Amino acid sequence: MTVLQLDLKDKKRVQDFLDLPFRLYRNNPYWVPPLEMDMRAVLNPQKHPFYQHSEAAFFLAYASNGHPMGRLAVINNRRYNDYNQDQAAFFYWFECEDDTDSARDLFAAAFDWAQARGLTKMIGPKGFTPLDGAGLLVEGFQYRPAFGMPYTLPYYPKLVEAVGFRPHRETVSGYLRRETAQFPERVHQLAERVAARRGLRVRAFHNRRELRELTTTIKELYNASLSGTRENYPLTDDDVAGMANLLLLFADPALIKLVMKDECIVGFLLAYPDVSAAIQKTKGRLFPFGWLTLLAELRRTDWVNLNGIGLVEEYRGLGGTAILASEIAKSLVDHPRYRVADVVQIGTENENMQREIKNFGVDFCKRHRIYIREL
Repeated sequence: MTVLQLDLKDKKRVQDFLDLPFRLYRNNPYWVPPLEMDMRAVLNPQKHPFYQHSEAAFFLAYASNGHPMGRLAVINNRRYNDYNQDQAAFFYWFECEDDTDSARDLFAAAFDWAQARGLTKMIGPKGFTPLDGAGLLVEGFQYRPAFGMPYTLPYYPKLVEAVGFRPHRETVSGYLRRETAQFPERVHQLAERVAARRGLRVRAFHNRRELRELTTTIKELYNASLSGTRENYPLTDDDVAGMANLLLLFADPALIKLVMKDECIVGFLLAYPDVSAAIQKTKGRLFPFGWLTLLAELRRTDWVNLNGIGLVEEYRGLGGTAILASEIAKSLVDHPRYRVADVVQIGTENENMQREIKNFGVDFCKRHRIYIREL
């Protein structure tokens, strides 16, 4: 077994890194590949904004016959560590054959890299921005993930636990189906009472021009909602630029909602039509013709991903959660095109939001686990 740190100028090794999961998931109908252009962007330190403040390394494990066995990214996110007063490394993009030796050697290289930089723990899977999907899948292997959310193989927890990781925190995701959903009128009534009492209102959007105006406030909106949340950190302008591009390309403006106090944003709900089927068909490639498949799926899909929910801390105990829950329900009620909403990655510690959403009949059938190990 040989573990190599990836030379990002070595085109063959980079291609091995990108191709490995396609072999591991070749017979899996649920896995959705990442966008190749996004992967290649992260593998370009000269151009990707992450490297302006942080650093990362990428490792490949090869069998003695030259067969790629596993891959791993290890991240020193200085913005995260500064904000949380921590000394943590992240691991990400872990893919591996069901082989304990390969996983052990990959992580040994990652541990050495992290310790050489004075880092004292490793957490993961966690990505390059706060907006990346996190965790290993531990429940719900029979479901296709929402676009951008992790789908990993069932034996991965065994591999990471074998090298000393333990469970750290979990998130749940699930489906709100039109035919089985329950929308108690009391939830909407409570939302209306809270809005009237607190002077809150919901702002809706009608076209992409209005959404473009929103992108200038996304950073402030997201960062204001961080207080009291675990292990997060503020967005940068470059992080927001990527999110804004996604918003403008994929979003249905009618699904984007803001909770306003006068002219200040205190909460948000972001949703996108699900394009996972198109990404599967194109194998994550949008060029030269993948865009046509994606645009067709945007017109055809009857699934929507609810993957951005936030509330400024001072309004969480004042009924603001009820307003967001009411708007989640309306995502299906007011838009008959959509049959299923995929509510993604709500922290299990966020009991209020889980309870409100469960009242609608959401089936939390997918669970992701983030692991931690002291170094």
